[in-house]
Amino acid sequence: MISVERTMVVEWPAGEVLHYLADFGNTPEWDPGTESCARLNPGPVAVGACWRNISRFRGRRTELLYCLEQYGPDRLVFVGSNRTVKATDDITVRASEGRTVLVYRSSLRFNGLARLAAPFLQAEFERLADAVALRLPLVLAGP
Repeated sequence: MISVERTMVVEWPAGEVLHYLADFGNTPEWDPGTESCARLNPGPVAVGACWRNISRFRGRRTELLYCLEQYGPDRLVFVGSNRTVKATDDITVRASEGRTVLVYRSSLRFNGLARLAAPFLQAEFERLADAVALRLPLVLAGP
C-alpha cells in the first residue's frame, strides 16, 4: 500500500473549505494529476455521491469511480476504485487562530500483479502529494 499525507494552512473558514472539498468535481482545480471529474448522480453532495475521475499518472490515463463515504463537520472520506486499485482520500479540517488547518491523506491499495509495483511508485505519489500541497492553498486563496 502507498500512503501520503500533507498538512496545509489556508485562510478560508473551515466550513467553507470542507464544503468546497466535499464536491469532488472540484478536484481538477487543485489536483494536478486529475484531468476531469464528473458527478454521476444528481442532488446535493452527501454520503453516496459519486464521481467519474480521470487522472494522468506517469503518462497514462486512468479512470476511477469515487464515492463520498463520510461527510462530517470536520472530515471527508472519498473511496475510489477500478480493477487495479482502491484509493482512499481522507481530508480533515479544523479552525486554528482564524485560519484552517487542512490535512490531506491519500492511500492506494493495488490489486493483483499491480501490488508488485507499489514500492516503486511511492516516490512518484510523494511528488504528486507535494504538488497538491502547493496548489490547493493557492486555489483556496481565491482569484
